[in-house]
Amino acid sequence: MEVTPTYSVLVSGSCGLIGSEVSVFFARQGFSVTGIDSNHRATFFGPEGDTSWVRERLFREIPGYRHEALDIRDREGLLRLMREVRPSLMIHAAAQPSHDRAAAIPFLDFEVNAVGTLNMLEAARQTCPESPFIHMSTNKVYGDRPNTISLRELPTRWDYADPVYEHGIPEDFSIDQSKHSVFGASKVAGDIMVQEYGRYHGMLTCCLRGGCLTGPNHSGVELHGFLSYLIKCAVEGREYKVFGYKGKQVRDNIHSEDVARFMLEFWKKPRVAEVYNLGGGKENACSILEAFQMAEQATGQPMRWQYVDENRIGDHICYYSDLRKMKAHYPAWNITKPIRAIFSEIAESWREGLAAKRV
Repeated sequence: MEVTPTYSVLVSGSCGLIGSEVSVFFARQGFSVTGIDSNHRATFFGPEGDTSWVRERLFREIPGYRHEALDIRDREGLLRLMREVRPSLMIHAAAQPSHDRAAAIPFLDFEVNAVGTLNMLEAARQTCPESPFIHMSTNKVYGDRPNTISLRELPTRWDYADPVYEHGIPEDFSIDQSKHSVFGASKVAGDIMVQEYGRYHGMLTCCLRGGCLTGPNHSGVELHGFLSYLIKCAVEGREYKVFGYKGKQVRDNIHSEDVARFMLEFWKKPRVAEVYNLGGGKENACSILEAFQMAEQATGQPMRWQYVDENRIGDHICYYSDLRKMKAHYPAWNITKPIRAIFSEIAESWREGLAAKRV
């Protein structure tokens, strides 16, 4: 006899890295899964960004998976779907995700990241206000303000010289008086609205300000998906471009499975209008130069790269997340995927994809 799942999750951006991983993860926890994805990633990034293959994977791996090719800008469509599904949990991972691309498409970027988030929130408020709402925000809401922290230059990376930031950037770090990029500004709007629906309407909302979210199922491209794209270049012998800061800029990397595990903990004990800096933390941080070394070890291939002496607008010189608040609120959660394991998984995934193309 088929068992009907007790709980349901609605995932926007279900064919993106985080959306797809959390869909599979929550299905394994016994949730029924409804995914929303209009494959706008192919519009943002061209054929390499197409995620149709992910949709097929979700149908294969998730029993009873329901897919809606719905644009989150479609307010009435979202409301109808939410009213029908009335999910036990909403995970809003749909976005225009590129820091660089946004300036060329400012209206589309804002409509997706800000207005789309508002559409999701209002549909949730009208249909299932008691269900937790988790929003995938970004560390770009801090703009370039992290660059004002005093730094020290080491042989292969920049690091914080100020002991206040020994553990990384905390959630009370200011988002004001800084350059965000058009993408960062639209994500700030969505982030603040998610908090406001929590505080004003008493909804159980949570903003996860992600660092470098990664994993073997990421469709990494040059404008988005730092680690996945870097390792892809190593596997395929492509040239990788380093933009500014001597290649010593630092990012913390978190595996998509650890992201999903935190979401489950939040669902079990939700809070109102919370904010968490969700990254790999100091232990999973690396510079681009250090990433090259690890990519070469994981792939057995030398990195081909070119230096461009111009940093991206609003780019962080050094950023890693202070995870102490997350661990204090949810002590059952921690990082389970160390950085070298992440490199190995991604490298193996790209190798398998390359081999499949050759068959």
